[in-house]
Amino acid sequence: MTTIRCIDFESTGLPPDAAVCEIGWTDVVTGDGPARIAWSDSVLVNPGRPMPIEAMAVHHIPDADVASCHPAAEILARIVRESPMIDNITYDSGREIDIFCAHNAKFERAFFDGAGKPWICTYKCALRVWPESPIHSNQGLRYFLGLNLDPDLAMPPHRAGPDAYVTAHILQRLLVAKPIDELIKISAEPAMLINVGFGKHFGAKWADVPTDYLQWVTRQNMDEDVLFTARTILARK
Repeated sequence: MTTIRCIDFESTGLPPDAAVCEIGWTDVVTGDGPARIAWSDSVLVNPGRPMPIEAMAVHHIPDADVASCHPAAEILARIVRESPMIDNITYDSGREIDIFCAHNAKFERAFFDGAGKPWICTYKCALRVWPESPIHSNQGLRYFLGLNLDPDLAMPPHRAGPDAYVTAHILQRLLVAKPIDELIKISAEPAMLINVGFGKHFGAKWADVPTDYLQWVTRQNMDEDVLFTARTILARK
């Protein structure tokens, strides 16, 4: 049996100058038939700094809600195990999680290294598996895939528990399309982008961009996802 913990963090802003203020997780268990959703929970944590207005406008977590909570670092150290807490207090050592997963895992990994466990990024994997989706955000894929979710667990968006729950269901679909090892491999690479996000070919499919422009892109100091995409498509031509 393999336990994959899908996690989501709400924070005081963007890394590196931010801290976690809420942790959500949903476990997906594989190895005994189709992947199944096994456990969902979330907990507010104390980020150790004031909550900026810009962050509150996204997740609606004020300072008063986290002032008396456990420090973020304490709870992050616990989520490597299957049952990290009960009522935010009691620690159950449990067995260690096998794999961590997040949607755009680069964000979560800026705060939490996963204790050396492999990672699956549902955003990167979705780009490969469903390039036809008009959007690859967590909520966009929720509706593109027609996920049948418990509204009490899936709402509201931009809170750690519901977002991790949605991510787990996206992962469940990905596990039908690809084996775990391939999802881990895709997640370790830069993202394979679908549409050009800049310049004279803005909005075009990367696959349709002329060869000379792709070659020009590879010579520039650009984002690793852009360079990876251009080089991959050039190699296919």
